[in-house]
Amino acid sequence: MDDPNRYHLTLATDGRVMMHGWWADQAVAQAKLTEWIGDYGRPGASITLTDEATGETLTTWPQQP
Repeated sequence: MDDPNRYHLTLATDGRVMMHGWWADQAVAQAKLTEWIGDYGRPGASITLTDEATGETLTTWPQQP
């Protein structure tokens, strides 16, 4: 059974968490990341996708060096 909270998406604005989302499927979470960038990606915003099972940060926007 897939963990419905495995892939965690976080939107922060100026360092303050504004929104969370959790998905069982990585492809769905990646699609939501793209959607959130389109909707909320502006100066001061950051979006992070984390694999809660491993603790690994999979993607950040804007990209971190």
